[in-house]
Amino acid sequence: MDTEEMQRQVRVLTDRAEITDLLDRYLRSLDDGLLDEEWARAFHTEDVTAEMPIGTVHGRDALLARIQGGMALFDRTVHMGTNAVIEIDGDRATARGAQLSTHVLADGSGSVFVSAGHADTGLVRTADGWRISASTLRVVWTQGPPPRLPDDIAAARAV
Repeated sequence: MDTEEMQRQVRVLTDRAEITDLLDRYLRSLDDGLLDEEWARAFHTEDVTAEMPIGTVHGRDALLARIQGGMALFDRTVHMGTNAVIEIDGDRATARGAQLSTHVLADGSGSVFVSAGHADTGLVRTADGWRISASTLRVVWTQGPPPRLPDDIAAARAV
């Protein structure tokens, strides 16, 4: 193996590690609850598009508002991602993995709502490192009572 090939392989491995770390930190950050503009910049591009069970949004500010509203439905959560298959093409990448999310409803009932599905993520390399430019979460099964969506989220989801 020549030096150029070794450098290419090291770059691919480094990119995979950085992307895996970003995705893991993103899911963990949802459980930590500090969802502000700094959080949004740390994980997403300004023009991010996200398809979620609570609707599709375009732009980092819209995503932040939707995530804040969605997470307010729960007292506590645990989000887990696994089995990510990462494909890298220069300064762009995709990742597909499984996601299991456990939520304690904030309605005072103490009920637990669990969802599981597949997360497809588009990423771009920026001056600040890898960022999520697109994401789609497709829930394939749930267990327990879902939260009652606020009117603004329910209306956006129906569109």
